[in-house]
Amino acid sequence: MAITTADVLVETLIDWGVDVVFGIPGDGVNGVIEAFRKHRSEIRFIQVRHEEAAAFAACGYAKYTGKLGVCVATSGPGGIHLLNGLYDAKLDLQPVLAITGLQHHDLIGTATQQDVELDKLFMDVAKYNARVMGPAHMRSVADLACRTALAYRGVSHITIPVDIQSMATDEAQRSERNVPGHSVDAFARSARLPAEADLRVAADILNQGRRVVIMAGAGALHATDELERLADRLGAVIVKALLGKAAVPDDSPFTTGQIGLLGTEPSQNALESCDTLLIAGSSFPYIEYYPRPGQARAVQVELDPMRIGLRYPVECGLVGDCRRTLQALLPLVRPNEDRSFLKKAQKEMRSWMRLMAERGTRTDTPMKPQVVAWELGQRLSDTAILSCDSGTIATWWARQIPVKRGQMHSLSGTLATMAPSLPYSIAAQLAYPNREVVAFVGDGGFSMLMADFVTCVKYELPVKVIIINNASLGQIKWEQMVFLGNPEYACDLAPIDFALFAEACGGAGFTIREAETCGAILDEALRTPGPVIVNAVVDPHEPPMPPKIKASQIKAFAKALARGTPARGRIALTVASDTIRELL
Repeated sequence: MAITTADVLVETLIDWGVDVVFGIPGDGVNGVIEAFRKHRSEIRFIQVRHEEAAAFAACGYAKYTGKLGVCVATSGPGGIHLLNGLYDAKLDLQPVLAITGLQHHDLIGTATQQDVELDKLFMDVAKYNARVMGPAHMRSVADLACRTALAYRGVSHITIPVDIQSMATDEAQRSERNVPGHSVDAFARSARLPAEADLRVAADILNQGRRVVIMAGAGALHATDELERLADRLGAVIVKALLGKAAVPDDSPFTTGQIGLLGTEPSQNALESCDTLLIAGSSFPYIEYYPRPGQARAVQVELDPMRIGLRYPVECGLVGDCRRTLQALLPLVRPNEDRSFLKKAQKEMRSWMRLMAERGTRTDTPMKPQVVAWELGQRLSDTAILSCDSGTIATWWARQIPVKRGQMHSLSGTLATMAPSLPYSIAAQLAYPNREVVAFVGDGGFSMLMADFVTCVKYELPVKVIIINNASLGQIKWEQMVFLGNPEYACDLAPIDFALFAEACGGAGFTIREAETCGAILDEALRTPGPVIVNAVVDPHEPPMPPKIKASQIKAFAKALARGTPARGRIALTVASDTIRELL
C-alpha cells in the first residue's frame, strides 16, 4: 500500500510521542482521517461533538501532561471553530498543533465550496503556520510544527489541500534542493538557567527585603518544594495567580491563596504592604492588583525573556525554568529572622478561612453556591484533577476548594473563555485514566459545549461534572451592576434539567437543591461509576464578593438597583444579609 502525505504526517506525530488527537472527521480531511485509521493501534483519535471542544481538549491535554496537544478539523467552518480553543492555548502558553484541511489545491481562491484559506486566518494565533504543498513537503513541515509548538509553548498549524492529503509519496516530486532524510524529530532543551551574575543581583535584592511576597504562577507548578523553602528562608508570603493555584497546597503555612478579584483579602493586604516582590512564573494580567510601581523592589523568574517586566517594573530578570532557577537562587539567599510579616499574613489567613468555612456551611434556602464548592473540596482525592470554567464559578473554585499537594487544577487563565472545563476534563481523564477527574462549571459555560458529555459516555470516561446552576450569566450580571452601575440585562438563562440530560446521554444524573443533602449527594455522585452530572441549583442572587469592597463599587451597585435591576429587592436583601452576617 502506497504511503500518502497524510501517512507521513501521522507517522511524524507518532515519532514526536503523540498518542491521542481530538477532532471531527470531514470531507476536507478525509485523507488525514484515513491515515489515523491505518495507525489506530499507535495513535488514538477521539471524536468530539464540536471542533471548539477539540481545541480545548488539546489545550487541556498540554496543560496536564506537558506534552503536545493535537486537534483536527475539516476545511472552512471546521477550522474556524477551532480558533477559540487555540487562542486559549496561545494566551496560556500551551503547545498545541492544529491540523486542518483545504479545498483541492487548484481550486483554492476560486470561491469554491468552503474556500477559506485557513493558513491566512490562523496568522495571529499560530507561532508556526504552513500550507503543505506536496507529499515531499510534509515531513519537514510536520517536524517544524511539532518542534515550534513545544519549544516556544504556543500554537502550530498545518493545513493541507484535500487532494494532496491522499497523494502517494514519490521521490520524483521532490525538488532538487529538498534532500531526502534531512528532517528529523530531534528536540533539544536548553539548560534554562539564568546567568550567575543575575542570580547574585536577585539574591541581593531579596536579602534586603523585609516584607517579601512571592507571586507564583503556572510556571511554578513544578517548583512546590523550592517555593516553600524560599518562603521559609525569607519569611515571605506566597500569593498565587489563578493558573498557579496548585503551585503550593492551600494548607501550606506560607500561602494566603489567590490574588485579584477572585482572590483573598490576606493576599491583597500582603501585596499592598510588601517592600519586595518575587514574580515566579507568572504573567498575572490584572496590573491593578500588583504593588504600586515604586513601592516594591522586584525580581522576576520567567522562561520567556520577552515577558520580563511585562506587568511590573522589575530590577532584575532571571530568564530560566522556575524550579531550576529557584534551586540555584536558594544558596545565595540569607535567612530572614524577622517573621512578623509572615505571621501577620498567617493570622489574617486563619480569619479568612473561618469566613470561607462559614460561607461554605450555610444552610440558607435557596442553597448558596459556596456550599457546593466547599463540600466538593472536602471530598476530592489527593490526586484529583479539577478543571474550572470562567465566570462566578471561578470565584467559588478559587476560594472554597482548597488545593491539596498532588492535585492538578486549571482553567482558561488569560483568555478567560467559557466552556473549556468539560473538554479539559475529557483530556485529563484520557491522560490519567486512574485518577479522579472533575469538571467544575456554571450552567452558562456547560450549556455551550454540553453535547460533549456524550464523548465521556462514548469513550467510558468517568468524568464527574459539577454544575453550579444559578440560571444566570452571573459574572456578567454582577459586572453590569457593580462596575458600571447599570441594571442587569439579558443575563438570565432559561432552565435546563442537567440531571435529566445526563441520563438521556447514557450517564448518571443527580440534583442538589438543599445544603443539608449536598454532601451526601456528592458522595454518591463521586462514587458512581462512569460519567456523572450533578445539577446543583443555587441562589441566583449570591454575589461573588471581591476581597476588598471599594466605595465606587458600592455606589455603582446602588445606582444599578435604583435604575431598575430585575429582582432588585431580593438582590439587595441577599447582599445586605451577607454583609451583616460577616460583620457580626
